[in-house]
Amino acid sequence: MNASYKRFDMNKPPVRTRWYLWPITLLLSFPAVIKHKTKIHKVGMDGIKPPYVLLCNHNAFLDFKVATKAIFPKRANYVVAIDGFIGRKWLLQQVGCICKRKFTSDIRLVRQLRKTVDNGDIAVIYPEARYSLCGTTAVLPESLGKLCKLLKVPVVSLICHGHHVNSPFWNLHDRGVSPTEADMTLLFTPEQLKDTPVEDINARIVESFQYDDFAWQKERGIRTPYEKRAEGLHKVLYQCPACGTEFEMTSEGTQLICKHCGKRWNMSELGELEAVEGKTEFSHIPDWYEWERANVRREVEAGTYTSGELHVSVNTLPNALKFRFLGDGTLLHDMSGFHVHGVEPDGEPFDMDIPVAEQYSCHIEYEYLGKYGDCIDLNTLEDTWYIYPEVGAKPFAVTKMALATEELYFAHRRVQGKPCPPGLA
Repeated sequence: MNASYKRFDMNKPPVRTRWYLWPITLLLSFPAVIKHKTKIHKVGMDGIKPPYVLLCNHNAFLDFKVATKAIFPKRANYVVAIDGFIGRKWLLQQVGCICKRKFTSDIRLVRQLRKTVDNGDIAVIYPEARYSLCGTTAVLPESLGKLCKLLKVPVVSLICHGHHVNSPFWNLHDRGVSPTEADMTLLFTPEQLKDTPVEDINARIVESFQYDDFAWQKERGIRTPYEKRAEGLHKVLYQCPACGTEFEMTSEGTQLICKHCGKRWNMSELGELEAVEGKTEFSHIPDWYEWERANVRREVEAGTYTSGELHVSVNTLPNALKFRFLGDGTLLHDMSGFHVHGVEPDGEPFDMDIPVAEQYSCHIEYEYLGKYGDCIDLNTLEDTWYIYPEVGAKPFAVTKMALATEELYFAHRRVQGKPCPPGLA
């Protein structure tokens, strides 16, 4: 088999961080932590030593660097998505990274994490599995409670604050936010895990993961004078609250703009929105985002949600060598789930159908790597597809598809009589 088609070996045992690579991890992590004057507040951590599970929120690459500082000098294995391994597989494996395909249920990962704690090390997990879109908690998998019970070691959370407002997912420019903060909190001892029902473990994890970076910024009066601070925000806030039009928002400099009705909002240095004229519908960015979610939920409840058929190009990532072009085709996201169909350059058809019941959330990218455009990232246990809708052919927003994925799953669970607690899927 051609090496570019060989699948990533997910069964390979995790490597304990090589001692000779510790200086590299420190060199890559500590300067940023120092630059942002990160304050790590530890709660209940006295006497807590590895092995333990460390559950971290996810807003920016800075998260990894703060985690390295928080656990120094202890060893850890980090769960990392397969695209993070591209071009650096050997190095990431040698510093202890475990490969995972996003939003899949993979028993192999459980075995890897079991091996990590059996080695006496820290299992670092980012259960949101993607950068937060607007600096608030993303949905967490319901399997977390079962995993913690199975591993039978202390469970600790590491919740970072300020990383989204410093380098938001929709505009990665580093704004130099300082100081940032992180709360490192013991959630459960092994004895407490043994006596606590899975549902209560999940509830405690969800409680610990409540954060809002824009509220944090305002409370601390931290200003971001970056002159292009609103650029890219329309990727998240894709629907105009003034006229209700979808997919016609844009942004420029410090302003968010609806191209349909012409309304404009200024984004202040404190991360707040204010209408240039007339009513300010939402001054708090996460409130606008949740309004969009509620609108998507109504479409789902009415049974009318659909992305419409979109023309797409698809890249596949069977391993960590590089993306390869799979072919052109169509993407439809509707009440039954995701449907991708197309033809490879050699004429072979390709298909991926993911039912609603099997996809509680999905990963999206904005202007991926600065050259590929917005995309939906769909995964099976054996492959990862980056799916790029054709720009200009038909209006779309990958953010809406991400919201709809979650709302469709929640609706399915309600029909099955299995509603999820808030914040879980």
